Amino acid sequence: MTLEDNAQLIARTALQGAGERPRFIIALAGPPGVGKSTLSEALLAAFGALGEAAAIVPMDGFHLDNAVLEDRGDLDRKGAPFTFDAEGFAALLHRLRAWPDRDVAIPVFDRLHDLSRAGGRIITAGHRFLIAEGNYLLLDQSPWRDMAELFDMTVMLTAPEDVLRVRLIRRWIDHNLAEADAVARAMHNDIPNAELVLHASRAADITLENG
Repeated sequence: MTLEDNAQLIARTALQGAGERPRFIIALAGPPGVGKSTLSEALLAAFGALGEAAAIVPMDGFHLDNAVLEDRGDLDRKGAPFTFDAEGFAALLHRLRAWPDRDVAIPVFDRLHDLSRAGGRIITAGHRFLIAEGNYLLLDQSPWRDMAELFDMTVMLTAPEDVLRVRLIRRWIDHNLAEADAVARAMHNDIPNAELVLHASRAADITLENG
């Protein structure tokens, strides 16, 4: 199936399951480098084609700031589960579910400046379907597993580990690192994070492979 086919499958399944609920939250999880952001954008288009408004709620908006990570000695592990404010993300999801008729500001991650921007996006009352997107949303570890009750539907996007390794190394090469440095950087953090997601996540309602 193509990316668009997968997005249409998820959107149709969500629409059928939503019934009369004013808000329906989909967890879209998967390892780094698997293509979650691309699928999220395709999902927006799929919901639009069905006449439904949707919005993305990215976990990346809850990255701890670089200054905090540096103080903790964790800056080189940025992107690992413990470098996010997971409880803050859960609190936002609680608010979005409790206030389907209000506008809610959410943080988004600014990749150019490598920091989170508070109030970077507005979720409006018209956004019935929300795509909560992030690596660890189905991780079977506290505090991530405590979010399970917040999701109406779960999707896991996977890829073979060797494919992910190539993609994650390529990311750093594309950031102008020499190949040896790119391999070292990916092996230190990105690849262990990807393996954790693949091997320690709960089963999803829908599992798709982007290999």
